[in-house]
Amino acid sequence: MTELLFRTDPYLTEASARVVVHTQEGGVVLDRTLFYATAGGQPGDSGRIAWDGRVLPIATAVKAGDDKIALVPSEPVALPPVGAIVVQHLDWARRHKLMRMHTALHLLSVIIPLPVTGGAIAEERSRLDFDMPEAPEDRDTLQEHLNLLVDRDLPVTDEWITDDALRANPGLVKTMSAMPPLGSGHVRLVRIGQGRDQVDLQPCGGTHVARTGEIGRLRLGKVEKKGRQNRRVYLHLDS
Repeated sequence: MTELLFRTDPYLTEASARVVVHTQEGGVVLDRTLFYATAGGQPGDSGRIAWDGRVLPIATAVKAGDDKIALVPSEPVALPPVGAIVVQHLDWARRHKLMRMHTALHLLSVIIPLPVTGGAIAEERSRLDFDMPEAPEDRDTLQEHLNLLVDRDLPVTDEWITDDALRANPGLVKTMSAMPPLGSGHVRLVRIGQGRDQVDLQPCGGTHVARTGEIGRLRLGKVEKKGRQNRRVYLHLDS
């Protein structure tokens, strides 16, 4: 099992680890990792690992089964040997944009309170798909409300509940396409705001900023029709 350092501190950018195994596909599995693995519409992290004066560029990270994460090299070069101690260096500029974007999409689901049918996160432009028969009439007002949530500088925190607690509260799940993965006995919730200022609470395994003010200015992009009742709404970082 890979220890998920990004789960306890998403702002950590450098850490040592031990190589546990190489995957058949040429990936490197560490005993603990800074690198978020592709999941939930969020791409895997990139960066590099270093050992004995050598550097291995990492293009992305993926799940490798049995609670392991594999780091995928960006080029076919020699891998650090099993048992080696390496230092992980995260591409922080990219990760931070993904954290800002992911948190911003949670806010988008607040100002458009409709079931979510899909989504994808990228560094400059992301999107959510909604069960939305008609396109929104006043995007300027929606964008204003979105940025007002950013300006409130609300805290973003997480907590854990049991699988049974989530099954008993299906309203926490905004996505129509799939339930959060169950079976481990617990599910992570991400909360935006606290007490009477809470605006969102939903299951999520991704990385997020600590406060909404860190997101920066947001711009709503185009709205595309993707089926009889499906609309795709794009969101851009403007700063």
